[in-house]
Amino acid sequence: MIIDTHSHLNFKVYENDLNEVIKRTLENNVWMINVGTKYETSKQAVELAEKYNEGVYAAIGMHPIHINPVKNFKISNGVKTDSWEGDMEKEEFEKAKYFELAKSNKVVAIGEIGLDYYYKPKTKTRLEQFKEKQKEVFVQQLDLAEELNLPVIIHCRMAHQDLINILKQKNQIKGAIHCFTGTLDEAQEYIKLGFYIGINGIIFKYNIDETIKKISLDRILVETDCPYLTPLPAVALAKAGPEGYVRNEPIFIKHVIQKIADLRSASFQEVADKTTENGKSLFNI
Repeated sequence: MIIDTHSHLNFKVYENDLNEVIKRTLENNVWMINVGTKYETSKQAVELAEKYNEGVYAAIGMHPIHINPVKNFKISNGVKTDSWEGDMEKEEFEKAKYFELAKSNKVVAIGEIGLDYYYKPKTKTRLEQFKEKQKEVFVQQLDLAEELNLPVIIHCRMAHQDLINILKQKNQIKGAIHCFTGTLDEAQEYIKLGFYIGINGIIFKYNIDETIKKISLDRILVETDCPYLTPLPAVALAKAGPEGYVRNEPIFIKHVIQKIADLRSASFQEVADKTTENGKSLFNI
């Protein structure tokens, strides 16, 4: 068995063939955690997981890109809509609604939560307001995870130091740093704090080879982040998605595992077995 610890089969891009995608995933002995990005997709992840006795799980949370921005701040056109996910509307975080979703025994984490400073205001005052709002909602979701005794799945883009500073103040929280693209030093900081490092298909275009080679396999999780980040070896097999991009699926996790194995001079099976053990341990599967 392999666990794709971060997938989004709850997204709009799978609506026409979702059952077939899950069927071939489970038939290939790949289990998955479908991760929410706002209330709607979190709810969909839970509903999807509850249809299956095993192999399909859910994480619930609000991605920073969905957090209501500071007043009068307009995001760029690039993130107003996402033909893969659906509407990119902004929301206020309502703890009680997520707490209710977490009553399902198929919820194994709070996520995808975190900080993302890529799309941001240009003025200093609004930038500070923008960052503070993200930090506020992030901490609220960390508190929810602590209250529920659940691990977290963290998204971080251009914000590692702020994220590390917050996590140092919340040292009872454990989880995964999803789609890691930081430095080796940052990876080691997260590991010291008790976190796992999530590795996915971005490694085929973004070089974090040194990190993959040097951190302990005990602290690596594998993920697809599907429908995004299709591994290069799978592109010819992947279904075409919106705008001509190729859609990732959980079964393509094997290509991520093989690249990690090659970089570490290890066998595919060694990496598959250990990362599965890591995922089962962290998410209590």
